[in-house]
Amino acid sequence: MLFTNERFIKELTDNALAGQPATRDDARRILGMAQQTDIMLLLAHANLVRQHFHGDTVDLCAIVNAKSGRCTEDCAFCAQSAHFKTSVQEYPLLSTDDIIREAAHCAQNNTHRFSIVTSGKGISAEEDFESICATVGQLAAMPGMAPCASLGILSGEQFARLKQAGLKRYHHNLETAESFYGNICTTHPFSRRTATVRAAREAGLEICCGGILGLGETPGQRVELALTLRELGVDSVPLNFLNPIPGTRLENQMLLPPLEILKAIAMFRFVLPEKEIRICGGREVNLRTLQPLMYLAGANGAMTGNYLTTSGRDPATDSQEILDLGLFPNIQAGE
Repeated sequence: MLFTNERFIKELTDNALAGQPATRDDARRILGMAQQTDIMLLLAHANLVRQHFHGDTVDLCAIVNAKSGRCTEDCAFCAQSAHFKTSVQEYPLLSTDDIIREAAHCAQNNTHRFSIVTSGKGISAEEDFESICATVGQLAAMPGMAPCASLGILSGEQFARLKQAGLKRYHHNLETAESFYGNICTTHPFSRRTATVRAAREAGLEICCGGILGLGETPGQRVELALTLRELGVDSVPLNFLNPIPGTRLENQMLLPPLEILKAIAMFRFVLPEKEIRICGGREVNLRTLQPLMYLAGANGAMTGNYLTTSGRDPATDSQEILDLGLFPNIQAGE
């Protein structure tokens, strides 16, 4: 038999197109597929769901590492943690002019969703927070630009100020499933992360929230993460794939096989059919030459350019790849 899951995949797709997301059992079955023909059929149907809800447009975003290193938290994968000895560059908050210059460069490369990212548990210095709010205001004034930020754990009052300054979306990853979280971070609980997401939502901000796959979690815990994100009602789901950094606790972790990643992307698409699924850090080293398939597996967004402490992909290459697939980079965030 050519396919062993053909009926299941078709029913899964029909349900998703009708607004009925995959169940926990469905998601586990997706990740358990082993036959190559089934996996290719799964990707084709995940692509149909992406097309139905998001059309032919791929939403590109970019970030600036606005404050690097010396983080007090012990996240096992992070080169910026003060708990590990890595070669990461350390520096204080960049100036508004430096950040705006980076954003203008991104806008020239079809990237109109731009995020200010800072190392650390949160922003405690009022001077730094005022500077960030001023920068957000300037970003919001740029034509077509959607300012985003990833500043750690903030208070409700801080979120309100960012919203007033013009922030559109807040990014705060859960990193992994709650049942695996204690293996990754011990300096703050999982509940602080979900509380931060809810506080940002209460302030009226869109939410960008996902995690990192390949930390040592089980397939079932990847499903758990997807279901938690659905429960939180996030808008955009950034999926990262571990790129082991020398000096961190996970420096010897094996890379995920490309087909496992593509199945995971499809699983997130079926669990969250209407949401943005955005592929971010680690895609180059994990997917290698199969990167174009991430869109055909259901992703409708990508982070382009460099990441926090590792090199990413040239935005022009990403844009050309999207066009070669018969898709189109976004020309303005939110469209």
